Amino acid sequence: MTDIKNLKGVGEKTAALFQKLNIFTAEELVSYYPRDYEQFLEPVSLEEAQDGELTAVEGRIAGNVATRHVRGLSITTFQAVCEGKTLHLTYFNMPYLKNSLKRDICYVFRGCLHRRKDRFVMEQAGIYKTEEYGKLTGRMQPRYSTTKGLTNNAITKAVRQAMGLVDLSADPLPSNIREKEGFPGLAEAIEQMHFPEDREKLLAARSRLVFDEFFRFILILRRMREENERAESVCPMIEVAQTKRLIEALPYRLTNAQQRVWKEIEADMASGYAMNRLVQGDVGSGKTILAFLALLMCAANGCQGAMMAPTEVLARQHYESLVKLNQTYGLQIHPVLLTGSVTAKDRREIYAKIESGEADVVIGTHALIQEKVVYKSLALVITDEQHRFGVRQRESLAGKGAGTGEQEKAVHVLVMSATPIPRTLAIILYGDLHISVLDELPADRLPIKNCVVDTSYRNTAYKFIEKEVGQGRQVYVICPMVEEGESTELEDVGSYAKKLRSALPETVRIGTLHGRMRPAQKTKIMEDFEARNIDVLVSTTVIEVGINVPNATVMMVENAERFGLAQLHQLRGRVGRGEQQSYCIFVSKSNRPQTMERLKILNESNDGFYIAGKDLSLRGPGDLFGIRQSGDLQFALGDIYRDAAILQRASEWADQVLSEDKDLSGQEYALLRESLLKAEINEVDFRSI
Repeated sequence: MTDIKNLKGVGEKTAALFQKLNIFTAEELVSYYPRDYEQFLEPVSLEEAQDGELTAVEGRIAGNVATRHVRGLSITTFQAVCEGKTLHLTYFNMPYLKNSLKRDICYVFRGCLHRRKDRFVMEQAGIYKTEEYGKLTGRMQPRYSTTKGLTNNAITKAVRQAMGLVDLSADPLPSNIREKEGFPGLAEAIEQMHFPEDREKLLAARSRLVFDEFFRFILILRRMREENERAESVCPMIEVAQTKRLIEALPYRLTNAQQRVWKEIEADMASGYAMNRLVQGDVGSGKTILAFLALLMCAANGCQGAMMAPTEVLARQHYESLVKLNQTYGLQIHPVLLTGSVTAKDRREIYAKIESGEADVVIGTHALIQEKVVYKSLALVITDEQHRFGVRQRESLAGKGAGTGEQEKAVHVLVMSATPIPRTLAIILYGDLHISVLDELPADRLPIKNCVVDTSYRNTAYKFIEKEVGQGRQVYVICPMVEEGESTELEDVGSYAKKLRSALPETVRIGTLHGRMRPAQKTKIMEDFEARNIDVLVSTTVIEVGINVPNATVMMVENAERFGLAQLHQLRGRVGRGEQQSYCIFVSKSNRPQTMERLKILNESNDGFYIAGKDLSLRGPGDLFGIRQSGDLQFALGDIYRDAAILQRASEWADQVLSEDKDLSGQEYALLRESLLKAEINEVDFRSI
């Protein structure tokens, strides 16, 4: 491995910035692919430009460049004349433009163009001198996710250097697969991903690298399925009266889907063999009560059950809900909560209770799989939002079960997911698990009211947000970017929070949240939102899982056109969790009819599986320039909706390879086997092969 500091111009300070992006070596930098690409097209006239599209127009500045300040936000405005038509330009927090722009000089303005009645408008458009823009025309420039202090230009230069240092000559993908699929070699694919000659070569490179991710992931799943099938349970169980009594005592009736899935879980746990089951269901479909019933059955059989959640906030919410059930219905279980923020003294006490068996239900985060946690009789492992952990972490927790020295015995594994993955894909992605689907919502659940609008609706939306906050409700606003400067067309959390502060009354408390914050900081913000200390939370998609706030009734998603439908549905699952009517506002910067029609599918249905199916049919492999889906096992490049066809082919090839050479011991698979031993794709432990 080549330390990132070996690159020219990368000292201690710059290396620390790269490390914020989890890049420590040149090899990791080479695998840090662009999030999208700048495509510099020829300037067009304002009349030719499409409303809501990224456009370049050429014009001369007319009149004065004016800057005003509104509640700490500087707003710079001016006009440019483009072939006799006037373009109105607005910039936020860029007061220096007043001194740097010259009247009557010709510039190219590149940004999202909007027609508002008889006005042409651009906000935060890129500004280029004519000759400067001419050099960029027709080229595709990589755009990387950045962090404060590290520019896209600096990353691009570093990647070019790294490409010359890293040896990419050994290609682990067998040559017969490359030839039959028409894939480029590894070195060419990586080169074209970073610096594409044209769109066709970029798409070919991406297809190859996405195939690699899926292929290697599926190979290990096939092996795991073979090892797990018909493994005996470490703790033989029987059906118990306690679960039946709880079901009868609940103040609501389980839906038919819940009853069906509970029978499947109960039968698995009483079969004598280890359960490996995935329960898929939309937010609000009732997965958690099924998890609690499984934990209760496990404890009533004298064994321990553990439930791992992706965030401390969600783990605590699960724990508090279970404690309340325990007290209300006298369940006679002894739950404990184990998370990273538990004090050292309390942690020692919890460890002792787990090891002695006094604690028969353990709820927590990644802390559950630390070496110091010793279980007396772990027999059931439940992971909530499985894709947030990766396969290896799930296996690590399952590996703590009693009797793991006996290879033929294993713990029950129950995976819960609200990600609406169509069954055809779920069978491939969760190849080691049996699948149950909760396809029914409780009858008393109020459906979310949705609207799809363009940016002209923003002021109306702000007034609606103000009204909801005035009634004691809370609001999420989702932006695709973290920081200003990552993209001129996309809204970022930092700038948007400032914009909201100027648009909403000072009494409205606004917080921000994104994935680059430290875990403790993220937890504190989510806890503040849950405790109603924040009224409006401006966030990236990091809130997609891990927080349950029934008081939140509004979600507003900016740049909705850049997300997949399945992810937008997953996001709106953060609202509609309480008794009050909830609303979701999808704001699109593009007014193209096909874009708006796609988004309006969210108005048609609140059924995640219907929407996922639509997403599957609408997002093809050529649809490259969008925000990646999440909830898809966190592949570096692959998107299970956009790349469904590649996923299917990777699955077919994995089956063929393993049928020919179960242990990958043949010479033609030597490099593939070696790459699996080194890799940590999705945290799968390939050393088990």
